[in-house]
Amino acid sequence: MNLFDLTQASAEVRAASPSQVQLDEQGRLRHFLDIEGLPRAVLTEILDTADHFRGIGDAEVKKVPLLRGRTVANLFFENSTRTRATFELAAKRLSADVLNLDIKTSSAAKGESLMDTLVNLEAMQADAFVVRHGDSGAAHFIASQITPHVAIINAGDGRHAHPTQAMLDMLTIRRHKGDFANLRVAIVGDILHSRVARSQILALNTLGAAEVRVVAPRTLLPVGVETLGCQVFTELEAGLKDVDVVIMLRLQKERMDGALLPSESEYYRRYGLTRESLAHAHPEAVVMHPGPINRGVEIESAVADGPRSLILDQVTNGIAVRMAVLSMAVSGQMKARAERRNERSRGAGA
Repeated sequence: MNLFDLTQASAEVRAASPSQVQLDEQGRLRHFLDIEGLPRAVLTEILDTADHFRGIGDAEVKKVPLLRGRTVANLFFENSTRTRATFELAAKRLSADVLNLDIKTSSAAKGESLMDTLVNLEAMQADAFVVRHGDSGAAHFIASQITPHVAIINAGDGRHAHPTQAMLDMLTIRRHKGDFANLRVAIVGDILHSRVARSQILALNTLGAAEVRVVAPRTLLPVGVETLGCQVFTELEAGLKDVDVVIMLRLQKERMDGALLPSESEYYRRYGLTRESLAHAHPEAVVMHPGPINRGVEIESAVADGPRSLILDQVTNGIAVRMAVLSMAVSGQMKARAERRNERSRGAGA
């Protein structure tokens, strides 16, 4: 079933810079597709807005009316539990109506193209699409080619990007460590197949982190990863030396072609985060993981559940960040829509 083919995109659209698609002429967010191309001011606005929303989870009534009367459609072409659930909670806490499209039983499964599905949803006056797709560039293609006037939020596309995960990680770091300027951060694990790692590296550099490291066996390092702005380590102890934040990644076994690892037990022995290996980091270093966790493969349970772990904080912060991104992107589209109406009115009155 060919839901969508990036080769349909023109060379002109594929070459368009992410900031051109994501921001309007006033620099307001209208889509959230990728960290690349977004200025520090926009990322900081997302973090500040999310910080404000974080308190709503502690309120007796966990809702604000910012998106009342608006519709958010969750379009997940890949399996997801936490990301989909937190996007749904985020939209509902903003008082939006939420449509969860079950791709397996939708018209797409009966042969309808992705384009037809999306333009039909747009005709139903949906205000935002949250899209997870197995093809890299899917969200960018939708935002630039199919429904540019609907806020598109990238919930993960192939190996390319997972920008809301990166931003919830940035919020978690900022709340516990403050300014990024003096921070050394190590990202450990399956860098090759991780859309999260690329987004994290870009976000950390944009926010001014002092040093970003990636740590992995050579078989799990993409060629040229250092060009994103990171130092590369193939030994865990050296990569963790004196870092302030350790972000562990899940082994993406479902994306691996061929034998990239000798065994999970060997991987854990060399790259698993244990109490012993964590001792190489700064004494006040914190530990993060985007989940789901493979205990005894990527991380020791004593570390995952220990006092330096921020893994559950990441889950909580995910709702606040997704509230921020949804509210900002939908607001940007609403303002653009009003401006287009005003221009048409002026043109009709001329």
